[in-house]
Amino acid sequence: MPPIDDNGRRTGIRINPSILAADFVNMQSELARIATADFVHVDVMDNHFVPNLTFGPQMVERIQSTSPVPLDVHLMITNPDRWAPGYAELGAASVTFHLEAAKEPVALARRLRDIGARAGVAVKPATPVEGLFDLLDDFDQILVMTVEPGFGGQSFMPETMPKLRRLADEARRRGSSVWLQVDGGIGESTIVQAAEAGADTFVAGSAVFGAADCANAIADLRAAAAQHHAH
Repeated sequence: MPPIDDNGRRTGIRINPSILAADFVNMQSELARIATADFVHVDVMDNHFVPNLTFGPQMVERIQSTSPVPLDVHLMITNPDRWAPGYAELGAASVTFHLEAAKEPVALARRLRDIGARAGVAVKPATPVEGLFDLLDDFDQILVMTVEPGFGGQSFMPETMPKLRRLADEARRRGSSVWLQVDGGIGESTIVQAAEAGADTFVAGSAVFGAADCANAIADLRAAAAQHHAH
């Protein structure tokens, strides 16, 4: 089992609660509830790339200014080549855009890194990952969506696990340090499936914010993932 750092976080396993499941009216106190998380996952949707509308730069900037943990921004938007750098400039620690939406994903990832953010690329459930094999070192994180992007509270799609496993096997074969993230329907049972398939970074919404004690929920998820993670 991985060692535990000074904050009780298991090194190598990251739990990123999704702000979509929080109480938007009490955002500051909601953020305080997840101080033991590794990142806070912030979904930006434009009602074009996905059929939902959430936050824009102003809201992300306010979350950035009040969050006790770094921001993991997930852009479900069209034309990320134009808009993604602005979120890195706001101070987000990680900015993930969709492979299906980017015109020049490698160039965009380099731009994000130049600004100072970790660069992530996301793929929808039906998008193959083999095209990313030769590009693993161009990204800091690959997000395998385990639901169709657009709405929180959906059921986990186990059929995405073989794709994640292929990606993890290839990253291991190449000695890549890329983080493998999953997002969608992650809870105490499904996090085990994702960890066994090779994920090390987990977005959880209602499983964290729906709990009476977010810190306990985060700790339980982290422990379950650490126990079953495929090294």
